[in-house]
Amino acid sequence: MIALANFLLVIGALIAIAMATYRIVQGPQHADRIVALDIFLAAAVALCVAASLHTGRTVFLDVAIGLALVGFVATIGWARLVDKGAGS
Repeated sequence: MIALANFLLVIGALIAIAMATYRIVQGPQHADRIVALDIFLAAAVALCVAASLHTGRTVFLDVAIGLALVGFVATIGWARLVDKGAGS
């Protein structure tokens, strides 16, 4: 059961990465690109969780928490930067 959940998690993350790649290349607004970068980070967190499930080691969960924190701060920073650029 865990193997199937792990497989579905990896497939879902890869689909999210493919869709985010399309949005970064096409995405007409800067906000679209920021959201796509946030999706990349969420997919990276999902892949860390999948690695933790596969290996049974919890160190990957620590990496996932670190990525989530850095991703949140980076998204806020990029959003503020785009917001200030739009007002100018």
